[in-house]
Amino acid sequence: MGVDLRQVVAGVLTLTMFVMLGNMIKRDHFDSVEGKFPGARDVEFDSEKVSEQGLVTFSKKSTNGPWVEGGLELKPCWKESNFDDVESKGFVTFSLTNGPEYHVSQIADAVVVARYIGATLVLPDIRGNKPGDERKFEEIYDVEKFVKSLVGVVKVVKGLPEDVSIRDFAVVKVPNRVSEDHIAEQIEPVFRTNSNVRLATFFPSVNMRKTTKTSASDPVACLAMFGTLELQPEVNEVVDSMIERLRTLSRKSDGRFIAVDLRVEILDKKGCHGSSATGTKSCFNAQEIAIFLRKIGFGKDTTIYLTQPRWDESLDVLKDIFPKTYTKESILPADKKAKFLESEDSEFEKVIDFYMCSQSDVFVPAISGLFYANVAGKRIASGKTQILVPADIPGTSSSVTNHFSPYISKKNHLAHSCFC
Repeated sequence: MGVDLRQVVAGVLTLTMFVMLGNMIKRDHFDSVEGKFPGARDVEFDSEKVSEQGLVTFSKKSTNGPWVEGGLELKPCWKESNFDDVESKGFVTFSLTNGPEYHVSQIADAVVVARYIGATLVLPDIRGNKPGDERKFEEIYDVEKFVKSLVGVVKVVKGLPEDVSIRDFAVVKVPNRVSEDHIAEQIEPVFRTNSNVRLATFFPSVNMRKTTKTSASDPVACLAMFGTLELQPEVNEVVDSMIERLRTLSRKSDGRFIAVDLRVEILDKKGCHGSSATGTKSCFNAQEIAIFLRKIGFGKDTTIYLTQPRWDESLDVLKDIFPKTYTKESILPADKKAKFLESEDSEFEKVIDFYMCSQSDVFVPAISGLFYANVAGKRIASGKTQILVPADIPGTSSSVTNHFSPYISKKNHLAHSCFC
């Protein structure tokens, strides 16, 4: 008779939880563990211990896990009234690529460049990974909100005039979080010569930490990154319905749920597990996430949303331990699946995942990278600060306060420079 590995793992975890509960009765605190989760270069993926007093307030409503009460939604530090009108001379075009975690950064860079050189910004299209995979901006984002938010900052048009050809545009590369010095030295001279430029943003590093250096373009970048993009009504309605579905399934947790960014195809890539110079991990698989969540105190009735596009058998061990684990295919409204799930284009799925992770009660980034960094930025702005970084925890338990993202515990995310 064969042995089911999942049953063995589940049995061991059950025994572990009984031991943990016994230890908790004996003492009034969890074991202190310093878990590490370094990820891609420049990403704040080390977990950080925080004081249980002051930074976090644990919920008194639920006993089904270490849920933390959400903080107050922060107010933007920038003021639109401080922006002086700039006369437009020529055009700046660009495309949004690689998913919503890149879109917010690409928008910020384009707006900063257009304002600095005094150009009109052309509404971008959205391009997928496959040739010819293109969508209009309004298919995903709210055009009216975007244009209105930039009034007085840069002029925005939906398309080029008939007498202006895109073939005549000079293509310039723009590093993410472009500086005014770079614009003055590398982009403005090209614009003055050609009158029109097309931007191609690249990411030399995944760095969303705030810096001590300040510049006149900082308020513009903050507005562009955090105050311009909203989902168009139909997409927003889909996200809201999925969140409502998860909250309905989470009655024992007072409607709370965890979103985990875990995608099997990335886990399978070379270098995902401990191949960096320090020998540390840049991502965690389903079994490791399950063990982590149980050891920090989340119960088996916890509801979990995964960003994995379709169910994969490697996720079964997570569902065995947390039966209420779902991917979008099981909670997306049936009448929306043809458009948002069953099409060959995955752009809608990426957008859904980004906003689900931004609005969940807890976010667990199982993978390092820009998705984690920019989801963290949106969560900081809205006061949803329970971002937990996984770790291999020795022993039977660890306090959830040992595993807060440094973006929260150290307040070193760029968003903390933009919101007060």
